[in-house]
Amino acid sequence: MADCFQPRAAYSFDQGGGNASGTRLLSGLGGVGKTQMAIGFAEQLMTGNQLDLLVWISAASRQSILAGYGHAAVDLLLPGADGSNTGQDAARFHAWLATTDRRWLVVLDDLCNAADLKGLWPPNCPTGRAVVTTRLRGSSVGAVDRRLIQVGVFAADEAAAYLTARLAEQPDLADDLDGVVADLGNHPLALAQASAFMIDEGLTCSAYRQLFADKRRRLDDLVPEEHDLPDDYHRTIAATLALSIDAADRSRPLGMANPLLEFASVLDSAGIPNSLFTSPAALNWLTFSRNVSERVDPDRVRSGLRTLHRLSVVTAGTDSVMVHALVQRVIRDGLTDEHIEDLSWAVADALVEAWPPFEHAERDNALVGMLRAGAAAVRRHGSDALLKPESHPLIFVSITSIGSAGNAAGAAEAFAQVLTEQERILGAEHPATLATRSNLTHWQGETGDVFGAITAYEGLLADQMRILGPADKQTLSTRSNLAYLQGIAGDPAGAVDALERIWADHVRLFGADAPETLTARSNIQRFRGEAGDPAGAADAFARLYADRVRVLGRDHPHTLVARQSLANWRGHAGDAAGAVTALEQVLDDFRRVVGTGHPDTLATRESLAYWRDKAGDRAGATEAFEQVLEDQLRVLGPRHPITLATRGRLAGGRFSVGDFAGAAQAYENLIADQVRALGADHPETLTNKANLALILAIVSDDPVEALQRLLAERIRVGGPDDPRTARVRGILSAARRIAREAAKGGAPFKDHLANALRSAHEAPGEQV
Repeated sequence: MADCFQPRAAYSFDQGGGNASGTRLLSGLGGVGKTQMAIGFAEQLMTGNQLDLLVWISAASRQSILAGYGHAAVDLLLPGADGSNTGQDAARFHAWLATTDRRWLVVLDDLCNAADLKGLWPPNCPTGRAVVTTRLRGSSVGAVDRRLIQVGVFAADEAAAYLTARLAEQPDLADDLDGVVADLGNHPLALAQASAFMIDEGLTCSAYRQLFADKRRRLDDLVPEEHDLPDDYHRTIAATLALSIDAADRSRPLGMANPLLEFASVLDSAGIPNSLFTSPAALNWLTFSRNVSERVDPDRVRSGLRTLHRLSVVTAGTDSVMVHALVQRVIRDGLTDEHIEDLSWAVADALVEAWPPFEHAERDNALVGMLRAGAAAVRRHGSDALLKPESHPLIFVSITSIGSAGNAAGAAEAFAQVLTEQERILGAEHPATLATRSNLTHWQGETGDVFGAITAYEGLLADQMRILGPADKQTLSTRSNLAYLQGIAGDPAGAVDALERIWADHVRLFGADAPETLTARSNIQRFRGEAGDPAGAADAFARLYADRVRVLGRDHPHTLVARQSLANWRGHAGDAAGAVTALEQVLDDFRRVVGTGHPDTLATRESLAYWRDKAGDRAGATEAFEQVLEDQLRVLGPRHPITLATRGRLAGGRFSVGDFAGAAQAYENLIADQVRALGADHPETLTNKANLALILAIVSDDPVEALQRLLAERIRVGGPDDPRTARVRGILSAARRIAREAAKGGAPFKDHLANALRSAHEAPGEQV
């Protein structure tokens, strides 16, 4: 494969300018370029006049090693070497290597079994070097005088440079080099054979990628015929990788390699959690796959993974296993569609079992990232398997994980894609399809599109009442979600009335301690407080918290949310200092249970900053708001509703301390992002437009006229009887009174008006 050689910047045979003698072990997956690196090293020595003798030997078996040594002895005319006794000739050559002053390099290519070199390892001497290429790694080939060089695939830039050079004479084919490189996982041999196939067939990179993505085509269909392979290579990439897989399956523990690789073949190649392989679902699958009565246990699994690692088929680390995408493809090519469907369900079961019940933002970050990637991979490789006859729970668990981590828009987009697939496979009226519509609408609301979510829930409820009936859990859930959004949209009293009826239905159908029943109670108390009864809300949340401790435990996230709500409503009931103390305590527990970057933790920090201000620590509150905003921007993004709310509080804080110019600029920036994220007529957008209008009224030449325009806008948006309209009407009335007093020689009108507005506009961040 001479013209497959690509300089590998990450690898060095000799480092530090010290003694260059000894043996270098080039270890790695088949086809990654170990032989080419050995060729390059030999050429480097010859070009630099550092070599007197090069001996290249196939190390596929002990017989081939002995034959190579024996031939070298004969060619060197060593005394007694005449070819009549291969073993004796080999011994003569091996002894000669240790005593000669000639500079030699022995390359033992493709060592398959470490025992084949027993007594035949090239000696370590000042004039000699040895390179051994092998798929092996570990204690069987290790020694003090041997340096292991783990050879991986190309780096991304090396792969792109290689493919560019291969297609240089037909640049019209190179329309998506990076895509082909990514599909083939930067694998050198795969890139060599794929580029030859593209040249022979006149295929562009994008056309090749379409064929590669076609699950009906095997990997061997996308390379030249064996007699047309480039670079004097005699095996296809699939056959090359299959050699390593077969060798692993013949090693102890017998028969474990293929089942383990099958299990890994539908997961993400970049990382599979070790714990996934020993989950109950995985052990069941592995036992079934081996078709033996003996049950597979975790020790056998770990031993099998170490064997695969030792033969460079996988890379097994402390926490995860990596498998090259082409190894996965070779495995999948040998499976029937029915087998892949069964496998996909088993792997999906294992992923659900491995998912943490409560995701800790920092501690579980790597694990959950691998689980989400695994869920996406098994859905992709299993095609429609996870959607029929019922939709697998993994779909809900994996997408909800995305939304719960703060990416509501990503969750909504993912559920929308699932909904399209379910409507095609299951039909629009299947219960699983209706459940996905509910999840999609929930995350739509979480993005801030409250009225869009209300409309979607209303349509869904009509379908659920017709298809599932009024007593179905899905139907009740939609009723509850609609009532909740009714409160969010500005009708807390109406939400309380609706939720109390729904709560009674939940108690009757599911019991007082059911999760849905407790959630309905929580929403009732929230909107009861917002409707004007903060003390009643605080008392009710105290009872709800006690029930959640009893049912869920003290550290359940829902229990912590109840504690947070209890603290907030105690503050609204007049105990700001008590709210600060309680929120500091629950914040510590949120950090411990779900992590510092979890949305619930960020929300608690924001509440704590708010009550610090109410307790008199305005400077500390402003600093806390700025700190939590920095983390919200990092975790949730600048246009998440929670982030936008914090920005509104900071803008209000500037207004409250008299920084009208800074407040106006902050509100203008906030409104621009709200228009993009939520829409121009969203209630939060309109509220901040009103706040900006108040500030502009203070600095305008005619504040009364500016407030009249604001009142007209409020009447247009909320109607004449809306509480916020009434508040602006009251501010306008006060402004007129202040203007009359100023005309009689009182305080300057604008200063007096600003003080009155700051008093009416609670800070930081209360909204008109």
